[in-house]
Amino acid sequence: MSRPPELPNAVTAPRKRWRIQWIWLVPTVAVLVGIWLAVQAVLSHGPTITISFKTGEGLEAGKTKIKFKDVDIGVVKKVALSKDYKRVIATAELTRDASNMLIDDTRFWVVRPRIAGGTVSGISTLLSGAYIGMDIGHAKAERRDYTGLEVPPVIASDVPGRKFVLKAADLGSVAVGTPIYFRRLQVGQVTSFDLDKDGGGVTLHIFINAPYDRYVNGDSRFWQAGGIDVTLGTGGVQINTQSVVSILVGGLAFETPAASLNQPEAQVNAIFPLFNTRDDAMKLHDRVVETYVLVFPGSVRGLVVGAPVDFRGITVGEVSAIYTRFDPDTKQISIPVEIKFYPERFTSRYAAALKGGRLSDNPRAMADFLVDRGLRGQLKTGSLITGQLYVALEFFPNAPKAHIDWSRTPPELPTTPSGMQSLQEAMNRIIARIDKLPLEQIGNNAQQTLANSALLMRNLNTQVVPQAKSALSAAQATLDSANTALQPDSALQQDTSDAVRELARTAASFRALSDYLQRHPEALVRGKAGDSK
Repeated sequence: MSRPPELPNAVTAPRKRWRIQWIWLVPTVAVLVGIWLAVQAVLSHGPTITISFKTGEGLEAGKTKIKFKDVDIGVVKKVALSKDYKRVIATAELTRDASNMLIDDTRFWVVRPRIAGGTVSGISTLLSGAYIGMDIGHAKAERRDYTGLEVPPVIASDVPGRKFVLKAADLGSVAVGTPIYFRRLQVGQVTSFDLDKDGGGVTLHIFINAPYDRYVNGDSRFWQAGGIDVTLGTGGVQINTQSVVSILVGGLAFETPAASLNQPEAQVNAIFPLFNTRDDAMKLHDRVVETYVLVFPGSVRGLVVGAPVDFRGITVGEVSAIYTRFDPDTKQISIPVEIKFYPERFTSRYAAALKGGRLSDNPRAMADFLVDRGLRGQLKTGSLITGQLYVALEFFPNAPKAHIDWSRTPPELPTTPSGMQSLQEAMNRIIARIDKLPLEQIGNNAQQTLANSALLMRNLNTQVVPQAKSALSAAQATLDSANTALQPDSALQQDTSDAVRELARTAASFRALSDYLQRHPEALVRGKAGDSK
């Protein structure tokens, strides 16, 4: 076997020195600067969010800004329709510093010119264009997808104050942004409102600014203060309003009764009823309410729901409903009037040290006691100008006996006809009697009498009047003759004077003869004494 050849020994060669080519220095620096800029861009890149709106009005990709307290914190990068084409999705990129602002209850809305609740906002956007406003919430959880508000929030989340809830039968003239007044000072606004799920009313959310929110306690009263409240009373016409703004756009007001000022402040989101007027809000709120029905056979025109139930000038209830009822037995239609009765007003003490108060702790016993002594309901006129009626409770001792049927719900209180109704019934009876009179026959007789009178007048003119004229002429001639004969120098007057003198002498002779015969009665037989010689 042959021997393999020997391998040669390795020889170490010296390393050649690497030299930098200056021509590559500029590209290298450019690459390094590019890398540094890219890193800085990545590090400074802010979060990306999406905001959903109903419409894309005022949104423009690359131009529409996102502002917080009028500071730019982002810009809209893309505007597109949602997959169901019902909404508009705006994709926006915010600055890195805005990352902590993106929490669960942060709100976004498009700022554009608006007029609502007596306030004007977004006027600056007429020149600069619309932008997206932002309000930071108080939640802890982060969020990147938002639903934009269609109406800007009235109150920012960092404004001190408290929120409350009002319950009303209807919205009236209230809108988002409607001002709220306390002693004619604007202290808050309406932030939102919703229709109740059952459709029976409206729920309003309001915000009272600090420090005025401390004047709201559990017994505070809220009412509609929009427009002008005109009251006609014994003191004349009174016009009340909160401000000129409330006249134009409406408003709400609240007040706390003096007796409740020491109560603790109301809790956040406390619920209050909203009344129509201040009088309704400030009147006594009764804890005990009883329902009764009063049936009136006649017309109730002028009686409305809310009319007072009065006892000797004191309001002890109010009308809550008015119905009609047909009785199949009597075939008559009556008017049941439902009332809310407040027994605490009817029998409350007016001084704590005096005895008295409630007639009975049993409402039925009290009602039976009053009805047994003649308590009846009666309709009376409250105003001759408006013709409004009210229900008066009064005692009528001579009224027919009555009792309350407690098996009915609600029970029925007895009534008595009103004075006007009694007068009307009397007038109806008089008119009925007049209708029974033979007016046609009386008219015919009167017409015949007038015809006879006319004929008589014609006869007087043609027959009696000429004869009467002749008789008057003859009488005038006779009077003239008599007047002539009675003149002092007339012959008749002279002859009459002579005759009267002769009669006077004759009478004197008879008186002398009578006197002589009284002295000498024998002269009637013997004659005169001188005659016997």
